[in-house]
Parts: sequence; structure tokens; C-alpha cells
Amino acid sequence: MASQLRQQIEQISREKNINPDVIIAAIEDAILTASKKYFKEEEDLRSRFNEESGQIEVFAVKQVVEVVEIEETQISLDGAKKLFPGAEVELGQEIEFPKPTDMLGRIAAQTAKQVIFQKVREAERDNVYAEYSGRVGEVVNGIVKRQEMGDFVVDLGRAEALLPRKEQSRAEAYQTGDRVRVAIVRVAKAAKGPQVIVSRTDPSLLIKLFEMEVPEIYDGTVQIRGAVREAGERAKVAVISRERDVDPVGACVGMKGTRVQSIIRELRGEKIDIVEWNDDPTGFVINALSPAKVSRVSIVDEEQRIMEVVVEDKQLSLAIGKKGQNVRLAAKIVGWRIDIKSEEEKRREVEAEMARMARMVDELKSLERFGISEKMTQKLVDAGVAGLPHLLAMTDEELTVIDGIGPKTAQKIREAATQSKVEWDEMDAAEAERLAAEQAATLAEEELAEDVEPEEASADETASAAVVEGPAATEEGEDAGEPLGGGEALDEAGDEVKGAAAEEAADPSDGGEGQADGER
Repeated sequence: MASQLRQQIEQISREKNINPDVIIAAIEDAILTASKKYFKEEEDLRSRFNEESGQIEVFAVKQVVEVVEIEETQISLDGAKKLFPGAEVELGQEIEFPKPTDMLGRIAAQTAKQVIFQKVREAERDNVYAEYSGRVGEVVNGIVKRQEMGDFVVDLGRAEALLPRKEQSRAEAYQTGDRVRVAIVRVAKAAKGPQVIVSRTDPSLLIKLFEMEVPEIYDGTVQIRGAVREAGERAKVAVISRERDVDPVGACVGMKGTRVQSIIRELRGEKIDIVEWNDDPTGFVINALSPAKVSRVSIVDEEQRIMEVVVEDKQLSLAIGKKGQNVRLAAKIVGWRIDIKSEEEKRREVEAEMARMARMVDELKSLERFGISEKMTQKLVDAGVAGLPHLLAMTDEELTVIDGIGPKTAQKIREAATQSKVEWDEMDAAEAERLAAEQAATLAEEELAEDVEPEEASADETASAAVVEGPAATEEGEDAGEPLGGGEALDEAGDEVKGAAAEEAADPSDGGEGQADGER
């Protein structure tokens, strides 16, 4: 019995990769739980595996005290000496009283079985966590085992992993039994089901594939500084070389693209842009936006990490990419917000800014018509006053700060600005009405053109129908038995009428004879 139980414990230990002591502890806990349910007493029960007999022994432990207060867990010193004569018994010592286990029964055995299974599962989960928690970011091979509500369970050999729907590439379809390479992204300790979470969309998968395919990356000559993906569609990888003679991009591409093509095949046709890393953000964004050619880059807000990129008009769609994909990936890999504009857009923006500045100067110069000197208006322009609205919003303290303006002058300027603002508002309203009228006229012309086109189309259809109906009528006449000579008679009559008309035209004075000839 002892050897048989021991063999079973060692077999489970090998199958589950669990320490035998863990299984023995699980069995001890299971028998102890079943014993407590069976005896239903307040005794301090404990269990122990006997290596010699191969059985789980259960004991009721009592502590030696002078005065017994709880009979289930305490025994008096005199009582202990009577039970164990000749033995040295001291206060505080614990004495074990064996309890029978052969009468636990079926229910107790079922309880013990559940406890053992639970303890073994917990031990397995602890082993999986200990093995894979330090391997996050690694790429492992697995076999698709089954599908669960859109998620796939992947067998890694020693454990099962979960491939969630959000971690699956849209360009891929998986079947049971397929071999897949996945990246370990997370290991959960207290989760139900598979603890290891794997991904086919994580950038770490792309990085590890490059490390396996490119020897220069594996030995550290070329380093990958960043990688971003939109799985199944496009990815960007930033690389840098530690040696001047080694081209990082060429090393990753390989001879005739052999290295990168193998990675593309593994990712089911995902396009990969390999760009060179640059510590300067402006230089890096030029590389990151490839294959588009960038005209110039300017940093708008360094603190908020915003930059503006200007490209040629023909390069704008290429720089933005399909549904904004190229610029989105470039922004992620650079770590800056990128605003892309074409040369035409930038030109219009500059013209609008110049027009706005000219409008501000014109507004301030208009104060001269209301008694403000040219010298004073120039001072307002030099002080950075942004037009009449800004001037009217300024307080007396802000106005008097300007050289040559006192309280009275400030009041005079404000009155002149109020009058001039009324004129400008009227001019703006008139201009808005004019633009609205032009827009309405243009819209009316377009609607009229749209109405005319269907009428022309209808007339063309009518003419086509008439042409088609002519031969049909002739065929209809033939079918009705009309003589073909009718047509020839009409032609002869027509020739006679034409002849009469010609004679009448030749001799207009003799109209009667011409008419008689025609009748004959």
C-alpha cells in the first residue's frame, strides 16, 4: 500500500510537473477536511503522511494545562501523566490522540478528491506563473487547440495560452491544429482559465522576428529603437547601427529583400517600413514619413510635442496614407503629434495670416479719420495692438503704458475706435451680403443646369424612339398586305410636283399654264 500510493504521487508529480511534497500536502489537507466534516467536533485535528505505512494519519491535538477550560483541545497535567505513565510531561506540551479514518465514507472521500484536485490545480498555476512571468515579450511556438467565443486557446506544450480576439490579426484566420508564433504579453496569477496571454499584434512579435532573421540585430550591431504596428496592414520599424560601415536599413532588408520578405510572409503580407532612427525629432519624422518626401519640418510646440510637416501637393496623399495610416504610425514611432499640410495649404495659410495682419493695421489707421494723429496710430501698431476689438478691450492702465498716451488721450482713442468699429462692421455686413448673393446665384445656376439636363435627355430619348418606330411601321404595313407600288406612286407624284414648281419658277408670268401642265 505504501509503495502503491507513493508511486501514484510520483506519477502525478511527473505529469503535472509538481513537487511531490506539494501533492502530499494536498492529500493531507484533503483527509483533514474530510475528517473535520465527519467528526463535527471542536477538536484541533491534524493530519500527517506516514512514509512507512503509506497512510494519512489523523490526530486530535490537546495541550497540557493545569486547569482544563476547553475539553476538546486541553488536557490536565495529571490526566496526561495517567495516560502516559513514566513519560516526561510538561505544561504547554501537545499530545496527539489518533483518530480513525477507515469510517469516513463516500462523501468524505468525494470531499477529499475535490480538495486534492483544487490543490493540484493551484500548484500547476503557481508553476505556470513562475515559468512564464519572466518571459513576457518572448516569442514562442504553439498549436491552436480550440476556439472559445472568438478567442483561441493555444497549446504551448507546458501550459495553455489564450489568444484573445483583440490580439488577433485581421489578415489571419486560424484553424484547430495550426502552428503559430505568438508573443507573450501578460501572465495572470489569479485568473480563471489560461494564465498566459499571447498576441499576434504586439510590436514585440515583430521585433523578435527581426532578431531571428537578421544576424546584425541578434549580435547587437544593429539595434531596433522602436516598432509600431497596425496588425495585418502596415508596420514601421526604426533601426540604428552601432558601426558606421553597417547600413541598418539594408541589413534588415537583406539581399533582394530576402530577410524582410520572410517576416512579411510570417505576418501574412503585412507591409513593413524600415526607417533609420535619428535623435533629432525633425530628422526622424522625415525618415518616419517615408516613402513620402518631406519639404520642411518645423516644431510648433516643443512642450506639447507638436510639429508641422509641409509636403508637396502631389505627396500629400502619400504622406497621409490610406485612412491616415502612414502619418498615424509615424506619429506613434516618433512620439510627436504631426500636422501635415501641402504647399498650397501652407501658402493659403500664410496669405490669410498676412491679410489678417494687414486688416489689423488698416483698422488702426482708420482712427486718423476720427481725429487721431498718424503718429499716434503708428505707436498703437508698434505696441502690438491687434485691431479695433483688441483696442476696445484694453483697459486705461494698458493704454497709458504706451508712450505718449495719457488718460485723456486714451479716452479719445477709445471714442474714435468705437466710431470706426461701427464703420467696419457695416462694411463687413455688406461684404457678407454680397458673398451670400453670389453664392445663392451660383447655386441657382447649378440647379437650373441640373433641371435642363433631364429635359435634353428626354428629348433625345423621344427622337431615338421615333427613329426606331419608322422601320417597324413599314414592316407592319407589309404584314397588312399593302402593295409596295403605293410607295412608288408617291415618289412619282412627288417628282411631278417638283417639276411643276420648277416650271413655275422659270416662267412666273404664265402661272396658269404651269399649273395646267402639272395637272396633265
